Amino acid sequence: MSKYPVNRGIGKPAEFKGLKSQYLFIFAGGLLAVFVAFIILYMAGVNQWVCIGFGVTAALSLVWLTFRLNAKYGTHGLMKAAARKRHPRFIINRKAIPRLFTYKRRKENET
Repeated sequence: MSKYPVNRGIGKPAEFKGLKSQYLFIFAGGLLAVFVAFIILYMAGVNQWVCIGFGVTAALSLVWLTFRLNAKYGTHGLMKAAARKRHPRFIINRKAIPRLFTYKRRKENET
């Protein structure tokens, strides 16, 4: 039986065959989804060779895409790219300019 090192040490991200951290979960979840889709297609009565062709094509594209994302973004880069998309490019302030420089006083003891 072969040994596959999953982690290289304390404080370092999990790595398996070059895939790091969240890409392992994307890879495993994707393969599970391809398998479930294959089973559903087969149970629905689709031709066996069409199911096999779909499964092989989807699995190969998943492997290629996962390793490509891993090489492009690195360990935490995919999360940073997602956060960058949600961050506003600029902040719009629609107040009049004199209102920006006035100080609002709180009304104290309004009883």
